[in-house]
Amino acid sequence: MQYTGTAANIVRAAETLFAEQGFTETTVRQITARADVNLAAVNYHFGSKKGLIQAVAEKFLGPLCQNIEQVLDQRMAASDKTISLEELLEMLMRALLGVNQNNDHALSVFMRLLDLAYMKHQEDLRDFLIERYGSRVQTFIAMIRKDAAPMEDDEFFWRLHFLLGSITFTLSNFHTLNAIERREFESGAEVERILHRMIPVLTAGLQARADRVYFCRI
Repeated sequence: MQYTGTAANIVRAAETLFAEQGFTETTVRQITARADVNLAAVNYHFGSKKGLIQAVAEKFLGPLCQNIEQVLDQRMAASDKTISLEELLEMLMRALLGVNQNNDHALSVFMRLLDLAYMKHQEDLRDFLIERYGSRVQTFIAMIRKDAAPMEDDEFFWRLHFLLGSITFTLSNFHTLNAIERREFESGAEVERILHRMIPVLTAGLQARADRVYFCRI
């Protein structure tokens, strides 16, 4: 959904504060002060802070899903060959770079949002994301599974979340990690280079043989 006028100002103010402070730490009063609107405006356009967070989620996830869907359709129309894991992850990284073009803190906010969805008492946000976008990513996930190592459903579930967790941690802490790299190696990397570096690591994790290991308490 594209917001205009007051609603767009509120969303932009919320994004900035979410990036600076986090979702739980940011109050509606802080958002309205930054957007220079009254409290009633948030309730009118979004219903509540939860509704505003969902609006921010839609701003990122809608275009991200659309990007992946379009690239997949084009690739499948051009060839009937299996799409490799490397290519699928490249599609995902390119879609994330598209999110990053919105503004300097877009990826950080997006990653914090995904992290928030896993927190306690965030069932409403999880349900919203699954209901709104779950079906849109199923084809992409199925293709990842097709080129991954053979494994049970529960193993694939965890590996998929290891992948998501790696991306979320890296991008939500990108500025800190980049500062550490500059201090240690006197050099820093752009987001695009970091995303490209992740592809072989994530691919190897998904293609590693899935042996069941049982730990016994001694």
